[in-house]
Amino acid sequence: MRSNDDLKALIRTIPDFPKPGIQFRDITTLLLDGPGFAAAVDRLGELAVPLAPQLIVSIEARGFIFGAALAKHLGLGLLPLRKPGKLPGATIGIDYALEYGHDRLEMHEGAVGPEMRVLIVDDLIATGGTALAAVNLLRHAHAHVVGALFAIDLPDLGGAELLRTQGVLTESLFAFEGE
Repeated sequence: MRSNDDLKALIRTIPDFPKPGIQFRDITTLLLDGPGFAAAVDRLGELAVPLAPQLIVSIEARGFIFGAALAKHLGLGLLPLRKPGKLPGATIGIDYALEYGHDRLEMHEGAVGPEMRVLIVDDLIATGGTALAAVNLLRHAHAHVVGALFAIDLPDLGGAELLRTQGVLTESLFAFEGE
C-alpha cells in the first residue's frame, strides 16, 4: 500500500479543541493545498475503482467535500446524507446514538435503487457511530454498501473496526494513532 505521509503532513493538529484533551485533526489545511487535495481525491479514487460503485454517498458536512470531489473524479452521482429537516420532499431516516445524546441521518426516498452499489465517503472515521448509521440507512433502502473510505482514521476510537465487524470494507488514506 502507498504511503500517504505527504498528505498526513498537511493535516493540522489543534490541541484541546473542542475541549481539553482532544487533539482535533483539521482537514482545512489539506483542503487549502491544491496539489495535496487533488492527490487525496486521486488516491481515494484508486481505492474506489476496484469496488465498482454506482453512486457515492457522503455524510454531512465535511464528507460532502471529499464525496463531491470523488464523485466528480469517478463520473458518478452523489447522494448527500443530511441532518433532519435539511432535505425537501419525502425522506427516510435513521436515528442513532452518539456519545452524549442522539442524532438522525436522512436521505430522499427512492434515492437508491435495490442492490445499487454505493460507496460511503467521509473526511474522518472516529467512533464510527455516524458511519454505521449511514450503512444501516442505506441497507434499509436495500442498497449494497461496497465500502467506506475516509481521508483520516483515528483507530484508537474503533470506528473502522466497528464497520468491519458489520461486513463493510473500510479504508483510509492515513491514521493518527495513540493521541
